[in-house]
Amino acid sequence: MILAGDVGGTKIHLALYGFEAGRLKPVRDELFHAHDFASLDAAVKQFLADEADAVKVQEITAACFGCPGPVKDGRIKLTNLPWTLDHHELRQALGIQHIFLINDLEANGYGIPELAPESILTLHEGDAAAVGNRGLIAAGTGLGEALLIWDGRTHRPVASEGGHCDFAARNDREIALLNYLRAKLNGHVSWERVVSGLGIQNIYAYLRDVEKLEEPEWLRERMTKEDPDAVIGQCGEDGSSQLCVETLTMFASAYGAETGNVALKVLAVGGMYLGGGIAPKAKKTLAAGGFMQAFLDKGRLSPVLEAMPVRIILDDTCALQGAAAYAEAQAAEVTGRSERAASTHG
Repeated sequence: MILAGDVGGTKIHLALYGFEAGRLKPVRDELFHAHDFASLDAAVKQFLADEADAVKVQEITAACFGCPGPVKDGRIKLTNLPWTLDHHELRQALGIQHIFLINDLEANGYGIPELAPESILTLHEGDAAAVGNRGLIAAGTGLGEALLIWDGRTHRPVASEGGHCDFAARNDREIALLNYLRAKLNGHVSWERVVSGLGIQNIYAYLRDVEKLEEPEWLRERMTKEDPDAVIGQCGEDGSSQLCVETLTMFASAYGAETGNVALKVLAVGGMYLGGGIAPKAKKTLAAGGFMQAFLDKGRLSPVLEAMPVRIILDDTCALQGAAAYAEAQAAEVTGRSERAASTHG
């Protein structure tokens, strides 16, 4: 059995997987609020203890956790949580021999081949038959990016911290947004400050405070009592607030532009994938045209991008499945025994 985790800035998604006929078979998964725990191993121990038929640690052959931020020598200081994780310390704390830490977008990249066809929505067809490098960009709590390099047989995810590169304003409105954020942040403005959940709130505040778009009393009240991202997303998608519509439209355009940037850098002839929690909830806005217009707006290279498929990952367990697939493959390499391969033989 494989233990997998997707560690976000606010939530920890944990799951147990087995294999059936060579495919991952989910056993159980559960979401935890990260700030309820002092450490990752505390959350994992509660997850395992909550199992009705308690899973013995000895039954878990390997574990992998996808985490935000760069992993170096099996150690990572999380971007949005006050935790430093070390695979040696986790092995000792949890009693699991094979534990791996990888970047969360790397985990998403390993998860894409595990997805069912219905878990992917095509936003732009491009040349669907083309084979080659792919790119992955995921707007959620933050902005993650990864390169999926084609080695002639499979795609190998390469983690990056591209979401923290400088935000590039493309028109007068975005220049005004950039200046607003430079003053607000007292310095560097990254793509993550615009294309993420935090970015949506930043755009909303700019449109309200600088462009003076109306924020009705009912909307102001909802913004204080509910999750602001969810409110803006819902009211932008259903059109009940012009301020929210404009926020999502501006967000989608910036998202499309940076997706095009990643596509050019990796030459993603095999397509671009949109991960993270925002894209599946903003399908209407992303399909409205502004996203793809910005994606394709690359001057002389526009025809190159026109041929690249753009797809939305709808399954929120993609990173979990990728972490599980990675854990199994790495453990199999060390032990010489593959759970996936064994599941194909009776």
